[in-house]
Amino acid sequence: MNLHSRARTCPASRVLLVNRVRQQRWTIGAAAHAAGISERSAYKWLARYRAEGEAGLVDRSSRPKHSPRRLPDEWRQAMLELRTGRFTGRRIAAETRLPYSTVARWLHRAGMGRLKAPVPPEPVQRYERQRPGELLHVDVKKLARIVRVGHRIHGDRRTRVYGAGWEYVHVAVDDASRVAYAEILNDERGETTSGFLRRAVAWFGRLGVRVERVLTDNGSGYISRRHAHQCARLRLRHLRTRPYRPCTNGKVERLIQTLLREWAYALPYPNSTKRARALKPWLAYYNQKRPHTSLGQLPPFSRLPSPLNNVVRHHN
Repeated sequence: MNLHSRARTCPASRVLLVNRVRQQRWTIGAAAHAAGISERSAYKWLARYRAEGEAGLVDRSSRPKHSPRRLPDEWRQAMLELRTGRFTGRRIAAETRLPYSTVARWLHRAGMGRLKAPVPPEPVQRYERQRPGELLHVDVKKLARIVRVGHRIHGDRRTRVYGAGWEYVHVAVDDASRVAYAEILNDERGETTSGFLRRAVAWFGRLGVRVERVLTDNGSGYISRRHAHQCARLRLRHLRTRPYRPCTNGKVERLIQTLLREWAYALPYPNSTKRARALKPWLAYYNQKRPHTSLGQLPPFSRLPSPLNNVVRHHN
């Protein structure tokens, strides 16, 4: 039951009104005055109580019993069928010879006010490699350098700083374990991406994880000759996502979202140096302590081989 904002009574106060008149022998005028309503309203609630009991003291729908100008059901069904055939509201109004306002109102009520994509979304295809190192997801995120606290903290976009430059957060995450590695570098060119890949593979190697494949998008740094030579030198099979399909590399895309929310934009860093210093402790927390939904609320290091899963050792 939803009472409107100016309601003077509620079911409980109406029961009290009836009890005062019928049991306590109050006059209708005194009971109405105590309830803050008119005598006419008091007579109405008493009449409903005599006819229906306490059920009559509950609010009723304001919808009329008869609506002679209500749109017939067959017309509404026809509009929905035309909408399913991707007809616009204007075209449906022309086809049915109904006012556009009527068509728009009924389509909105049916939850079809906006045309959906012509091709239904593909079902989500989830996959996970069996052992750490089978597949390494790699991507890069561009972040603006910090000169002062930005609009993401104080909310005022009028005080933006232009010309401060960019920093590039290169991220690698293992498919099976979700163990992550990241660095902040100056660009995303072939030489930089290949150097990051070499250091990431070495870092995973110190954890006892032998990287076999690397998955990237089609960025210029990843399709460069330097990156190809680095993959050949490390004996890695380089896989690339289909164009315009970032969901193929979804694990690293999701990690970047978490990285931005919990590290890059989590605190009002006074400058980029402070933000960069906070990255390594956050990665240690992410890998060693932060519960991961896809791992049964366990941290990523729990998926590493048991002889190497020594959180204290890696933390030091």
